[in-house]
Amino acid sequence: MPIDTVERFLAALSPHDREHVRQQPREEQERLAAAWETELEEDTDLNTLSELSPAAAESEAATRVVKGLFE
Repeated sequence: MPIDTVERFLAALSPHDREHVRQQPREEQERLAAAWETELEEDTDLNTLSELSPAAAESEAATRVVKGLFE
């Protein structure tokens, strides 16, 4: 997984969530970033939001992915 995907994923997170994800092993960060990209690609609601605000869509998808990590 290219580092830019992980970095983009981290940038989309809130500061608290970003710090928590950074504490995870690199493989887990890459897995989460891949899940984030899948969420962005497959969720039609996010596609609509992305047309209005790409940053908001990325943040929402990142929040959903990390929420699963904390549960």
